[in-house]
Amino acid sequence: MTDTYARTTTNAWRNWAGNVTARPARAESPASVDELVDVLRRAHADGLTVKPVGTGHSFTATAATDGVLIRPGLLTGIRDIDRTTMTVTVEAGTPLKRLNTALAREGLSLTNMGDIMEQTIAGATSTGTHGTGRDSASISAQIRALELVTADGTVLVCSEQEHPEVFAAARVGLGALGVITAVTLAVEPVFLLTAREEPMTFDRVTADFDGLVAENEHFEFYWFPHTGNCNTKRNNRSAGPAAPPGKVSSWIDDELLSNGIFQVACSVGRAIPPAIPSIAKLSSRALSARTYTDIPYKVFTSPRRVKFVEMEYAVPREQAVAALREVKAMVERSPLKISFPVEVRTAPADDMALSTASGRDSAYIAVHLYKGTPHRSYFTAVERIMTAHSGRPHWGKIHTRDAAYLAEVYPRFGEFTAVRDRLDPDRMFGNDYLRRVLGD
Repeated sequence: MTDTYARTTTNAWRNWAGNVTARPARAESPASVDELVDVLRRAHADGLTVKPVGTGHSFTATAATDGVLIRPGLLTGIRDIDRTTMTVTVEAGTPLKRLNTALAREGLSLTNMGDIMEQTIAGATSTGTHGTGRDSASISAQIRALELVTADGTVLVCSEQEHPEVFAAARVGLGALGVITAVTLAVEPVFLLTAREEPMTFDRVTADFDGLVAENEHFEFYWFPHTGNCNTKRNNRSAGPAAPPGKVSSWIDDELLSNGIFQVACSVGRAIPPAIPSIAKLSSRALSARTYTDIPYKVFTSPRRVKFVEMEYAVPREQAVAALREVKAMVERSPLKISFPVEVRTAPADDMALSTASGRDSAYIAVHLYKGTPHRSYFTAVERIMTAHSGRPHWGKIHTRDAAYLAEVYPRFGEFTAVRDRLDPDRMFGNDYLRRVLGD
């Protein structure tokens, strides 16, 4: 019995939010590319499909399988830091939090990132995880090369120079093209960001949205349904000095208010929905302005311990305010009671086939509901608004779109499916979710 077989299990898998479960025939934890190739060959011989899984922070069944589940926990760590090309090559299963702290120790940083760092690097990039940025795009857009093991066991190193058509597709590949084993990312010398968080009315932030995006390197805001209140965050590079939030104030803002009290408020709202508007008014008024300066990952990311389900759509940036106003009007005229704020971020156009910002400057509108709260009515109503604005759903978040719709809003959709047909003609990496969103 080989080491690979010794790491074979048959445990059920559940995602972070608990809304997706799978019971694979077996789960494997290869510790090298060679072991992964062996796993794929045995899966093929047994007639089983294969899906790699990260930390389960997707809300869709992207990684679900009844075949072989690949757990990447042994494919972790930094392979190489190249200070000439300013890149880092990292194993696919490395959690972003470990990557961020390791880079900081080396005096390096990613240019942009999302607002949590629990995901693996391959899981985050394969589903198009993003933050907010006027000029800097998603984590996937920072990829300079990747290593991909395809269905027949071929190991491809892809970049703009090598297999460029695969590179254009695989940076946001949904796990449909093969198993990513390593990613090479652009990095830069670590820098400081000054964050300015400030309450603002809905009317003001929507009226000034274009200016706020243009004037700040990273701008985002949260609107609290059932109120006219928002909380804004502006992150801009700073010459320093570093001035992180104090331990006590940070604990109050990021743990007590954003997690502890918010958890209680959500629990009360789920039990007593008519109380939600009053809770929202109190919550939004409890926010106060604060400014702090720190290294990037400590500014971009924050702990998220309250579990929820989420839907997010990317719309053309020029249509963001109109779409958000329609969401607000829909909530106000409906019986819905929404306990979670609505998040709005931006991204510049990029050149990846299935990136939600492919070919167009984009704004992201994300809606959430507390775990265990029925979400279908709210998400369906919001989705109707987003699709009327040619919205593209985030690949890792709840939506109902299919390949016919997606082919209309992604000009390079056929390019992606052609690469898939070539690399995985027998759909070793397929599942029900991919059949719906990519066709078969």
